[in-house]
Amino acid sequence: MALKAVLFDMDGVIVDTEPLHRKAYFKTFNELEIIVSENLYTSFTGSSTKKVCETLINEFDLSHSHEDIAHIKRTYFKDFFYNDEEFDLIPGVKQLIEHYHENDMKLILASSATMTTINMVFEKFGLEKYFSGKISGADLKESKPHPEVFLLAAKMANEPVENCMVIEDSTNGILAAHRAQIFCSAYRSQHSKNQDYTLANIVVSDYAELELDKITKYF
Repeated sequence: MALKAVLFDMDGVIVDTEPLHRKAYFKTFNELEIIVSENLYTSFTGSSTKKVCETLINEFDLSHSHEDIAHIKRTYFKDFFYNDEEFDLIPGVKQLIEHYHENDMKLILASSATMTTINMVFEKFGLEKYFSGKISGADLKESKPHPEVFLLAAKMANEPVENCMVIEDSTNGILAAHRAQIFCSAYRSQHSKNQDYTLANIVVSDYAELELDKITKYF
């Protein structure tokens, strides 16, 4: 047993798109002339755009289709994605990715985001050359906490699960890694709220703690 592959989640691990989604949604609410409370907005966490749009239609008796609303939201999101000056990689993650790459680790992205968003992030920040595979959970039948996405990622890396490590930041992602029986490093960022790290094998708040000389003792 030796570490050969690292399976990265994306949102909250490589980038934090949550503030962009928030800004895009609130612009959309303004355009639809509806007032969405913080409580209602918080209840959308982890839901697909389609589900959010359907909830808005029912809640506010809107005449728009969910496709119309999703289109408005996506347009705003794209604008913020390319033009918001605060949007950047999570501190230290690029160095960690380069470090693994230089040490011949196989890197696979296993994210719940759509492939469109994954490709936008990879293109904007020049990550393509480091990763040997990408999986979008949006294309799978089951989503996290189901282990499918990580089992597929291990298969894509062509490694048994005991030679893999997952980097996650959410309760559902950590549970998915645990169910897949893959060693899980949880990243606790200053944005992480109410996440449960109990099932993670280690918890870090600085990516330097995941450099190979610090973690090989676990493998």
